[in-house]
Amino acid sequence: MPLPAENLLCRETSPYLLQHEDNPVHWRAWGPEALAEARETGKPILLSVGYAACHWCHVMAHESFEHPAIAEVMNRLFVNIKVDREERPDIDTIYQSALALLGEQGGWPLTMFLTTDAEPFWGGTYFPPVSRWGRAGFKDVLEAVSRTYRDAPDRIASNVDALREGLERIATPATGGNVSEEFADDVVARILDAIDMENGGIGGAPKFPQASILRQLWSAGARKENPRSQNALQDAVLFTLRRICEGGIYDHLGGGFARYAVDERWLIPHFEKMLYDNAQLLELLVLAWLKTEDPLFRIRAEETVDWLLSDMVTEEGAFASARDADSEGEEGKYYVWSKDEIDSLLSTEDAALFAKVYDVEPDGNWEGKVILNRLDWQGTLSPEAEARLLKCRETLLARRNLRPPPLKDDKVLTDWNGMTIAALAYAAPILDRPDWLAAARKAFDFIAGPMANGNRLHHSFRAGTAKIDAPLEDYTAMIRAALALHEATDESAYLNHATTWATVLLTHYRDERSGGFFQTADEAEDLIIRTKSASDNATPSGNGQLVALFTKLAWLTGEQRFADTAEDIVHAFSGELARNFFPYSHLIEGAMFSANGVQIAVAGPKSNPTTQALMKIARSVPLAERLIRPIEPGQSIAENSPLSGKHMIDDKPTVYICRGPVCSPPITSPEDLRAALNM
Repeated sequence: MPLPAENLLCRETSPYLLQHEDNPVHWRAWGPEALAEARETGKPILLSVGYAACHWCHVMAHESFEHPAIAEVMNRLFVNIKVDREERPDIDTIYQSALALLGEQGGWPLTMFLTTDAEPFWGGTYFPPVSRWGRAGFKDVLEAVSRTYRDAPDRIASNVDALREGLERIATPATGGNVSEEFADDVVARILDAIDMENGGIGGAPKFPQASILRQLWSAGARKENPRSQNALQDAVLFTLRRICEGGIYDHLGGGFARYAVDERWLIPHFEKMLYDNAQLLELLVLAWLKTEDPLFRIRAEETVDWLLSDMVTEEGAFASARDADSEGEEGKYYVWSKDEIDSLLSTEDAALFAKVYDVEPDGNWEGKVILNRLDWQGTLSPEAEARLLKCRETLLARRNLRPPPLKDDKVLTDWNGMTIAALAYAAPILDRPDWLAAARKAFDFIAGPMANGNRLHHSFRAGTAKIDAPLEDYTAMIRAALALHEATDESAYLNHATTWATVLLTHYRDERSGGFFQTADEAEDLIIRTKSASDNATPSGNGQLVALFTKLAWLTGEQRFADTAEDIVHAFSGELARNFFPYSHLIEGAMFSANGVQIAVAGPKSNPTTQALMKIARSVPLAERLIRPIEPGQSIAENSPLSGKHMIDDKPTVYICRGPVCSPPITSPEDLRAALNM
């Protein structure tokens, strides 16, 4: 029986779906009831996918979904399904892939037209309400699609067949062999050629941080014995990070990074702040600080975590997903200033200093407004001047806090929380921030406890409800979080969590025929295809990250099944590298880590001051991927581990550095350890 002729999104918990609960459109959430309604009525499905912090999603909603005449056409001709892409990444992945097969550039809002069996036949992204900018008006599109669906079934069937074949092809990546270091080095050399050495980052506008690629460059540089080659790769990362840290993409008052810059200089942000960007950039900032001890990187790391802990922690102790770009109906209104407003808040002397450093001009630097940044400031400031600027920023932040803030999307997403937990657990011991470690523990306990169902994870939580079976990336992120906490605390419970979730993946997500892991579990019922990919997007690929994670699990547990699975993943996707290597940063560097990754074992009592000093040095090595293992006296190590039989020498705390299967001679002094680690 068809669902009621009304908007049903009031039943949902997603902030994005609830933004649309008052639309005159008869929206349904994705699910068996909505799909059954399409089959029973014979109406095609209009699928609209977006997220709460999406500016153009808001624009299309105001222009079309709130427009009674357009809503009437939608309701009469289609079953209208609204999806939060962050809540259902599996659905978004399928239909974004279908749009790409149609030759269209993806993005949000995603607007796809599906058959009554949810198979795509045509689509686009944003459509204006009337024809403009060379794009057809949405009302005209709706009527044309409906007419074609009714009058040209053969044409629809042809599109469906072609897209189905394309989706099946995408879900069956080309297999191959091992990834050689020579190939990995050639890839990073070509990426290095694409770096914008005037502004940092890759390409022109719009410009994204692309943390996965920056991490790949960093890891490749660390492999180089030639300092010149190492510096060329890592300097490109450091230069990019400095530009991002000083640009308008960074919130100089409240901390944290916006999702991307509209321009090539990192001046003009797309003002939404996403949890996943800040988690990935936090790790890179810590690496940069370890390498250079440049206070800029430490300050930005601390300010970013201050923002996370003050603004993004939910009642349950986990982390909210995002802050919107818009407030009071305008993009960026919360964040921008006028010179007059700044002058009214600061003394004449302070206002002059602030304007000089933060690019404050009477006519502004963006649409007549001022985006605070330090991109053009080349001078050196005294500690006293920096202290004055800090007071200025505090004054402006206090005034900004009185403005209506952008919407906070406070749903808890397992994968993004896992990324944040791992970043905090990694950074906390290095920067001596036990409060960060405590926050990571608390978030982990919620995701693995109340938000889970036994050993199985849920993907999303809000308003007291955990929902959606976790996709692959959730387990990957939480395995990584568990291993980071295990390394930071040496508590076996975290390793147990990691091995349990790895077993869930092997049981329910593995492609037994072709290798690698599907995005969804074998129980998934409402999808037209099980996707499988190792390509990174704004967040790292689950399959790509699992190569390094399964390698670490093999080292820690001695279980060969984990090592075999790491190799299996590489083989399952390496054939794709000949077509396009750019999206495979984690897969490539995972293969390098699996073959020759670094383990640093510190054998000695935890309470011994020398053990603690050696552990601190070990943690300070600026490697994007490594495993640090404390070994207590009498602790057994798996026989197939290169660390088997390693122990203290002459009752002195002792360090062993293993690269792949080969370990260094024992090291007992901090000075020798620094020399061995090239610090």
